[in-house]
Amino acid sequence: MSVSYKDYYKVLEISRSATTEEIDKAYKKLARKYHPDLNQGDSTAEERFKEINEAHEVLKDPEKRPLYDQLGPNWKDGQHAGGFGGQGGFGGQGGFGGGGGDFSDFFEMFFNQQGGQNGGFGGGRSRARRGRDIEATFHISLEDVLKGGPQSISINTNEGPKNLKVNIPVGIKDGGKLRLSGQGGQGSPSGDLYLIISYQQHKQFKVDGINISTEISLTPWEAVLGAKILVPTLEGNVEMNIPAGSSSGRKLRLKGKGLGTTANRGDEYAIISIKTPSLDTMSEKEKELWNALAQEAETPKGE
Repeated sequence: MSVSYKDYYKVLEISRSATTEEIDKAYKKLARKYHPDLNQGDSTAEERFKEINEAHEVLKDPEKRPLYDQLGPNWKDGQHAGGFGGQGGFGGQGGFGGGGGDFSDFFEMFFNQQGGQNGGFGGGRSRARRGRDIEATFHISLEDVLKGGPQSISINTNEGPKNLKVNIPVGIKDGGKLRLSGQGGQGSPSGDLYLIISYQQHKQFKVDGINISTEISLTPWEAVLGAKILVPTLEGNVEMNIPAGSSSGRKLRLKGKGLGTTANRGDEYAIISIKTPSLDTMSEKEKELWNALAQEAETPKGE
């Protein structure tokens, strides 16, 4: 295996004489810039984030740093000469924070092995690896999206089922992600669980961003004369005034009855659909009245 030297000082953009405080400051600045949560889908940023964490893991350590400085680019020569035997080996107990990932081959070969009594890198005890991150989809009703709060979830993983309590933020978006630290694959430390939110299809409402819509059926006379009807919302029925002369397809707004946060709540739109009576269920009297209405409507006005 060909393993290349990594200049950890260059990775953290600091001088070789940097103090512990300067190392920590540089690490925090770069880790924040390249954190996966802020660069989703950017593989370059993810790799940079891993390098930053790896460099910090070594340079912050009062034992690892001087040994790394001692060998530098010629670390392989030190390896072949017996290098870090006896008590000078590295137990490799540290992982890096923020949910990074596996260390580089250079780090694994240089720091992951604990020196035996005869020196060198062989025969050592491997550092425990960080558990893998897991993604799972959580299907949630629109009512629960609106109110938020604790939810019980069950997911199946390669390591068996997980039953968790999750606090759902009010108005979370469809496709949004929740990161549950340490709930992923087992390891040291354990990986994270990323919960992807998926809205359940609703029998009454359609979603458009933070707005929702529902269809309301009116009789012809309600559409013509106007009426007061009950309209369903995510929080129960509300009474709505239907203006006289309403046509099919007209949208009536219920302000603040959609999704979203308390400070930024969407609207609900009631879409009118006029339901025509069936001739099969009409009485003879009703048919006569409809015929009379048709004749009256067709009569030129003013005669």
